[in-house]
Amino acid sequence: MSRRRASLQLAAGSVVSGVLAYVLFALVTRGLGADAAAPVSVLWTVWALAGAAFTFPLQHWVTRCLTAGRAGDVRSSAGRVGAVVVTASLVAGGLAWAFRERLFHRDDAWFPALVVLVVLGSAAVGVLRGGLAGRGRMTAVAWSLVAENALRCVLVSLLLLAQVHDPVAHGLCLVAGSLVALWPGAWRFSGAGESGAGSLSFLGGAATGQLLAQGVLTGGAVVLALRGGSPAEVTAMFATLALFRAPYMVVLGTLAQVTHHVTELVVAGDLPALRSLARRLAVLGVAVVAVGATIGGTVGPALVRAVFGDTVDIGHDEAAVIAGGCALALVNVVLMVAALALDRPGRVAAAWGIAVVPGAAVLLSTTWLPPLEGVAFAFLASEAAATVLLAVVASSVLSARRAPA
Repeated sequence: MSRRRASLQLAAGSVVSGVLAYVLFALVTRGLGADAAAPVSVLWTVWALAGAAFTFPLQHWVTRCLTAGRAGDVRSSAGRVGAVVVTASLVAGGLAWAFRERLFHRDDAWFPALVVLVVLGSAAVGVLRGGLAGRGRMTAVAWSLVAENALRCVLVSLLLLAQVHDPVAHGLCLVAGSLVALWPGAWRFSGAGESGAGSLSFLGGAATGQLLAQGVLTGGAVVLALRGGSPAEVTAMFATLALFRAPYMVVLGTLAQVTHHVTELVVAGDLPALRSLARRLAVLGVAVVAVGATIGGTVGPALVRAVFGDTVDIGHDEAAVIAGGCALALVNVVLMVAALALDRPGRVAAAWGIAVVPGAAVLLSTTWLPPLEGVAFAFLASEAAATVLLAVVASSVLSARRAPA
């Protein structure tokens, strides 16, 4: 299959999966009502965090190992990686149990148990997609994206048709989407490999970087609320971020192919192709940010109102800043995948850790600005810093590789 066709299929699968996710949440909230659906909403948030901590890093690691011809590394590291995943799921479940009344407004163990299953399922889905992508089965990756949320939608629809409105049953539907991980043939990893220590180090760096990236991208509404923004401003921030990160969500579905392609070039030692890819990404990044900021500053407020209702209002300047930040986030996730393919997980995590500092500095130094505007500029500052730092990580590795021994 051509790389262009695979990219289109992955993008289409990501779009359909995203639409199904919105449909799923709409079905749950409309079917149960806002109050009864609250614990499912919290479980949904846990699922998003588990995706950042486990699905993405495991997908990237498995893809990279298989593409480089090191399937044995996955097999030999399975015990240690599995132990980390199980431990993390139990810790998450324990915390959910300790705070169950505040989080889920219930005193039973159902939703803490579902938290454990969500974390385990997210990790399994990461291994599935990594196994498929590492073998070049991009069409299957696209179908797995669709199948995960399609299964959830079907199950929730059946519950509502049967007049079942128990939040636990609907939470189980969210968990059931991970059954897509039982995809035939994706879990075969043969051959000898290295010990698990290096794998855990790689996964730790990748997970830390992705969690920080997700925090910067999605945490604006929380930061705004803590800074004293009004409920209307918090909703406007959340809605604007949700709207302008839609292209980012589409790109997430294509990252399996990016990992596969960059790893192939690294294994082949094709430095000219890697440098050419870096130049194209730089040009594309500038264009994407310019287009995003322009759209946000001109028709952004109207788009937000059209999608989320007339009561959600944001200014043109704030919309331009947020849209520009979301465009940089799109560039950053590709840079992050490239840096991970070049085997620099620690530097990726460090880059995101440092990138948070400029955002915090902007927040502290712009108390004279309206809360929403200050948070928007802080978001842009962190994304811009991450772009520079991740580009430095990737370029420094390429420079070292072409330096004479």
